Amino acid sequence: MFFSSNPGSLCGISAAGERVAGGGLCMKQRQSALQWVICVSQPQKTSEMAANKSKGQSSLALHKVIMVGSGGVGKSALTLQFMYDEFVEDYEPTKADSYRKKVVLDGEEVQIDILDTAGQEDYAAIRDNYFRSGEGFLLVFSITEHESFTATAEFREQILRVKAEEDKIPLLVVGNKSDLEERRQVPVEEARSKAEEWGVQYVETSAKTRANVDKVFFDLMREIRTKKMSENKDKNGKKSSKNKKSFKERCCLL
Repeated sequence: MFFSSNPGSLCGISAAGERVAGGGLCMKQRQSALQWVICVSQPQKTSEMAANKSKGQSSLALHKVIMVGSGGVGKSALTLQFMYDEFVEDYEPTKADSYRKKVVLDGEEVQIDILDTAGQEDYAAIRDNYFRSGEGFLLVFSITEHESFTATAEFREQILRVKAEEDKIPLLVVGNKSDLEERRQVPVEEARSKAEEWGVQYVETSAKTRANVDKVFFDLMREIRTKKMSENKDKNGKKSSKNKKSFKERCCLL
């Protein structure tokens, strides 16, 4: 659960990514890869208003993003900075937390669902289930820890294995903690070369200064959207071709 850093205030975020102030917050419990619950006490709404809000949200495009990388590279910090415009410096190992937010992508209102996965090896077995549900991946390492950069290859192989039936998987390589340039262990050229080898984009970010935080999430959503549009076009093309064939089979010469 996320709390505001302002003294004396208590804030949470609704399922639509809106800030909710006041009391009544309880601890959310992870039930599945892309489901989360936050209990917030608020004025009761009429069933009609609730139904209209639910209908409006369900009509929005939903893009499912998975945060992947070794422990301590800043996956949670990036997620919380994007969600709440807050930098959380204290690190607590993540098991798996999911967040949802409404954003405007190139003039279109959409929803982004972010699953922040655990980097610890203890959770490697359950990551497969998370990866299957994802539509796009931010593969994160710390520029101050070369070992975390090396580990991206293994994480990528795991993603490719789980998503083997898909032709192109939306994925960005993210070098986090760019504000710690004096502690850099991963040269920009080395990271960029690896990303080019994999045919993906490389971006350096700082969860602390918010540098390129929005960029990586929005660029990934664009890749996810492009893939969905391509898949829908292929499906419609096959359906049209099938209908034409069926029509020809029903025709006969008189």
